[in-house]
Amino acid sequence: MISPFDLAGGLDLILPITALLPLTSILLVSQANPYQTLVLRGILGSVATLLYALLGAPDVAITEALVGTLLSTTLYAVALRSSMALRLTFPDQAPPSAECLRLLRDWLEPTGLRLRLVPPEEDALGEASGCHGRLAPGPALVLLNPLLLERLRGLEGYRPWQDSGGALLLEETP
Repeated sequence: MISPFDLAGGLDLILPITALLPLTSILLVSQANPYQTLVLRGILGSVATLLYALLGAPDVAITEALVGTLLSTTLYAVALRSSMALRLTFPDQAPPSAECLRLLRDWLEPTGLRLRLVPPEEDALGEASGCHGRLAPGPALVLLNPLLLERLRGLEGYRPWQDSGGALLLEETP
């Protein structure tokens, strides 16, 4: 059987494609934004698929395309979508104002977090329902996780939140 690709004659094509693998891998592990990581994972799988196809391994290329690229990227996207939300409750009598929501969304945007407000009646289970904190009157953002509190304090959006009279507090556990 004749190989679809002659290695000796196609070295000038294979080397740049092969060089993309470690480059993409380094970019993948150095990303702070999980959505950029998702895109780079798809690119890495696609480059590997192309390389396997050029080297005459169509079975490995198809497996990499279906499992390594399509399935793993899809599963990662689903996991990312469900885990990158900051769930907050708010008091019965005082739903947050539009200005408060705008400040919070602008503040959370660089982290990749989406703001999910949970009405008090849906938060009957408290912490077990998956809420990370609550919006208190004032406005104050009261969080349950000290690591998240420190990370949010380090963001640029914290200053406009403070300037508008907002506070960032840690919930005291009994």
